[in-house]
Amino acid sequence: MSKAEQAAYEAYMRKCLALAQIAKARGDSPVGSILVQNGKIVGEGIEGGKTHRDITFHAEIEAIRNARTNLGKTDLSDCILVTTHEPCIMCSYLIRHHKIQLIIVGLSTGEIGGYSSALPLLLDKSISKWAEPPKIIEGILEEECRALF
Repeated sequence: MSKAEQAAYEAYMRKCLALAQIAKARGDSPVGSILVQNGKIVGEGIEGGKTHRDITFHAEIEAIRNARTNLGKTDLSDCILVTTHEPCIMCSYLIRHHKIQLIIVGLSTGEIGGYSSALPLLLDKSISKWAEPPKIIEGILEEECRALF
């Protein structure tokens, strides 16, 4: 990764950290996510499962919903997903469905993660209608993401 890419990913992650702080302040898990297209933020998501009493209000899902509305399309293969925490298995299905090809992650989550768990949907190559698995870059501002807890 070039220094310019590193700087851009860190700037995007800082935006995610600010969104995660909003989630944390209202009692939700401290997760924030954005979708970026051609250097511009086109979708934002704030974790809201407790606030909305609906588990589908994960930050990644909300960022994808927001981007779909803003862009008017479902193919998000030209977008980058940036998120403070590894997408869970549920979010990973949505990421694959929308063909997102690059994911920037602050912190992996293990047991329920989309690439580090026993059910790594983000890495799966067995589903024929999915494109190649996305590239995953982890550890961007990892300590800042860990400090959210």
